[in-house]
Amino acid sequence: MNPRAAFFTGLRAVMPLLLGVAPFGVIYGVVALQSGIPALAAMAMSTIVFAGSAQFLLAQLVGAGAPFLLAAGAVGLVNLRHALYSASVAPLLARLPRRWKVLLAYLLTDEAYAAAIPHLLADARGPQSSQAHWILFGSGVGLWSGWQVSTLAGVLIGARLPADMGLDFALPLTFIAIVVPMISTRALFAAAIAAGVAAVALAALPYKLGLFLGALAGLSVGAALGRKPA
Repeated sequence: MNPRAAFFTGLRAVMPLLLGVAPFGVIYGVVALQSGIPALAAMAMSTIVFAGSAQFLLAQLVGAGAPFLLAAGAVGLVNLRHALYSASVAPLLARLPRRWKVLLAYLLTDEAYAAAIPHLLADARGPQSSQAHWILFGSGVGLWSGWQVSTLAGVLIGARLPADMGLDFALPLTFIAIVVPMISTRALFAAAIAAGVAAVALAALPYKLGLFLGALAGLSVGAALGRKPA
């Protein structure tokens, strides 16, 4: 497999996922504007942060007037799962120069990883394993492009909607869609329940602090049960 073929392998693999990603990008653009984030900043967030669930959470925290450190901490917790993706692909990319590693780290997201990993594993077992980074690059570029376009559409639509048109429901729906398919063990199920119960119980706290503490509760329960033998 040559680099061009590997790139288009990753690009084709991620295309079906864009059907689900695009609506969330549009809704994010709308929610960001309704949270008081300027259109240019909302687009910059999609370009720089490039993490849908974190962007939804940050938009709601900004709308609630949360302090900067709280918002940054909550976004960091949400994005911790990316470290697991990185650890998974690191052996395949160990020999790459630093510029490639930085680029692929930026493009590594839930959907890009899910689309590329079957091909990465197959490629690692074959004679052309040196092209694995092109597969991941293709899936990452495809997702990045789709996210930018859908965010721009949401920003343009949001500018024409009434300011009091609440779309806060999009945030919990987004997290449900992300989390439920990932619950495959008792430890993950317990972590999800603990996080949900804590977040609901602490919902009255200011600055959406209950979301932050709920995430900590889920991580703590998941880590504790994950160390125990099944």
